[in-house]
Amino acid sequence: MFDPTTLVGFHTWLSLIALATGLVAVADLLAGRVRGGLTLVYLATAVATDVTGYMFAFTGLLPSHVVGALSLLALAAAIAARGAGAASRTYILGIVASVYLLAFVAVAQAFLKVPALNALAPTQSEPPFAIAQGLLLLAFVALGVAALRRR
Repeated sequence: MFDPTTLVGFHTWLSLIALATGLVAVADLLAGRVRGGLTLVYLATAVATDVTGYMFAFTGLLPSHVVGALSLLALAAAIAARGAGAASRTYILGIVASVYLLAFVAVAQAFLKVPALNALAPTQSEPPFAIAQGLLLLAFVALGVAALRRR
């Protein structure tokens, strides 16, 4: 799963790097700063994560494709607004939304792959999964509001 020489492993590493650097980028927005190099790493790995997600074999439109498309739209908005800096409303919302989508997928993957979580919500339609995702959404809405107020 974490072998970077396979598509799954490469995609997983990109996802982990994007999530880690994205969380730092959101923290930076809350502090009123932008680290150019770190933000570029985030944007590049997040876009690469979404693109490699479409390289897996599939037979029809899946929820992961919709999440990937939404993420690419948020990233495109953030990249387009990047020149305006951390004070741009579009930049802030694009960064926060795209990191949220990475975290959303990470939680979904955790419920699929971590036995204790999978036992709580094997089909991801059970209350523990909905509660976890709901709390994650509330946390990111709060982060987005705080970052917008900070600007």
